Amino acid sequence: MAGLKLWLVRHAPVLLPAGLCYGASDVDADQALSQQTAQALAALLPAGLPVWVSGLARAQLLARQLQTLRPDLPPPQTDTRLNEMDFGCWEQQAWDAIPRPAFDAWMADFAHHRFGGTESTQMVVERVAAALGDLRTALAQSAAQPEAVWISHAGVIRAAQFVAAHGASRLRGVEQWPKEAPLPGGWMTLELT
Repeated sequence: MAGLKLWLVRHAPVLLPAGLCYGASDVDADQALSQQTAQALAALLPAGLPVWVSGLARAQLLARQLQTLRPDLPPPQTDTRLNEMDFGCWEQQAWDAIPRPAFDAWMADFAHHRFGGTESTQMVVERVAAALGDLRTALAQSAAQPEAVWISHAGVIRAAQFVAAHGASRLRGVEQWPKEAPLPGGWMTLELT
């Protein structure tokens, strides 16, 4: 396959107070804002694109709404490798209440430190790289155009950008981590060669 265009879509804003850490927490997204995102995407996406979606409710909602508006798209396939990073004991804690030494330890070993005790950034990169590899294989084995949609989360979108730029190499530190990700309800496209 020559190249792949991947639409990276972030779920709509969640129904939580601002300033909370909510990676792997299965929290709901705003219904109306999810619908607005689905309507905007429905007007842009080419016909028949395959859709993969995180297993978390906030992404699943958007995928269902998009499917209703665009029945020409195949039913979304859930892939939990597209779930947001698991922040362990810091899930649903206020970011400003997390002890500074915990955050500093993560920044000092950004790739391998398990912030919250569960998952490291490198682990997220590896699962996203594996999902991208499987996506390439699936599209190469079908007659489909080399284009697809992922409905996911900011951390996964950043990991996909890292893999596009650096391949499956090891993340050396926070300075390599992509700074930009779509806001909730936003998207970007990524060209993968």
